[in-house]
Amino acid sequence: MTSTDASTDDTLDLHLPEDFVALFGRERRDQAGTEAPPPRGDLLDRVADWGPAVTPEGRFQLVPVHVERDVPLIARWMNDPAVAAFWELTGPRSVTEDHVRAQLAGDGRSVPCVGVLEGVPMSYWEIYRADLDPLARYCPVRPHDTGLHLLIGDSADRGQGLGTTLLRSVTDLVLARRPACTRVLAEPDVRNTPSVAAFLGAGYRFSAEVDLPAKRAALMIRERPSGELP
Repeated sequence: MTSTDASTDDTLDLHLPEDFVALFGRERRDQAGTEAPPPRGDLLDRVADWGPAVTPEGRFQLVPVHVERDVPLIARWMNDPAVAAFWELTGPRSVTEDHVRAQLAGDGRSVPCVGVLEGVPMSYWEIYRADLDPLARYCPVRPHDTGLHLLIGDSADRGQGLGTTLLRSVTDLVLARRPACTRVLAEPDVRNTPSVAAFLGAGYRFSAEVDLPAKRAALMIRERPSGELP
């Protein structure tokens, strides 16, 4: 890793104990074996309850994924070549479904969401605890650091500044709804220059290039302003 951020003395590599993970994962399915709803007791201060944000483009809300309702649309987005180049989830619906279910069956450290703008599903998000993610093995993190993954679904919505607008609004939402979180992180592929530019436009700073198992990433960070109350 080549870092341009010298402020790493207050960071740490933090992971949940296995027994704590097991406790939160135990109730992911009901006794009949049917799909459980997204966890209300996730480790991200209940993303489902965050509510909407008012953006210059209209009312926007993160809605936790429901597999049967949302996966067909997300799978279509994943098979767009512009998306597939970085998400690598092309193929039948089952590829995307397995990816989503792995998060829904977990302990709530990652919550997959559909981004709904003015009532229209138009983006896919993963809100995750960066301090509890494998990312923490490759770069310094702080307790309660929150990470974002984002894709804009339709090509017509890309390249118009919409990603920057939504990233700014969602980051504001994270900091408002997660009082313990002082930083929001992202790690787009360094080759994905539109994504890196969108984060920069949303108030993030470039911190480092990080070699992750599947990519070389640009570590982007937006910090809560000093003295700001949630």
